[in-house]
Amino acid sequence: MKTPTSPTSSTDLVRDYLGAVEREAAALPADRRQELLADLAEHIDVTRAERPHAAPGEILAELGDPRTIAATALAEAGSGGAGVSVPGGAVPPVRRGKVHPLVPLLMLTLPYLVTTFLPDVPGLALCSGLIRIAGGVLLCTSVHWTPVRKVVGVVLALVAPTVAGIVWRETTVAPAGDTPALVANLVVLAVVAGTSAWLWRSRRRA
Repeated sequence: MKTPTSPTSSTDLVRDYLGAVEREAAALPADRRQELLADLAEHIDVTRAERPHAAPGEILAELGDPRTIAATALAEAGSGGAGVSVPGGAVPPVRRGKVHPLVPLLMLTLPYLVTTFLPDVPGLALCSGLIRIAGGVLLCTSVHWTPVRKVVGVVLALVAPTVAGIVWRETTVAPAGDTPALVANLVVLAVVAGTSAWLWRSRRRA
């Protein structure tokens, strides 16, 4: 019978593995080395989410030996290669641009701030909605968060506020008057800002 691996030991295994890759790839430029580590970390997170019952050691074994990965990255860096291939058939996700993690968080938060205090500006609601959607897309395609954090972030900062706004406007459950509307907007703003702050603190520093 397989003994479940504790979260602490799993974290230690991944940290030790990435540390070994970092040591072996010390000759890489700092930005390429951090990009390699971020891609490997995301690949591990995605694989663990897709195969929750797989042992961490099994996933790391599929990636390959840290020395081999570092040697491959060094060879590709010398030949101008843009990606990092890993022996064993596992290929870490291609890094999706260099968008700073603060960008999607601001795109999700600032529109709520503006529409809360300037609710009657023509066309502002549409522009705000488009910016929030773009922010959600950038969040989902970012390498700075795990898939679980991305889902939680999109639900709390985009989906839930949007649904709440539709219910508030299109039904009779909401109390009438400007004051209740302002209070509701402030609550939504607090939720979105809190979610963005949590995402910022929990981001992967790649």
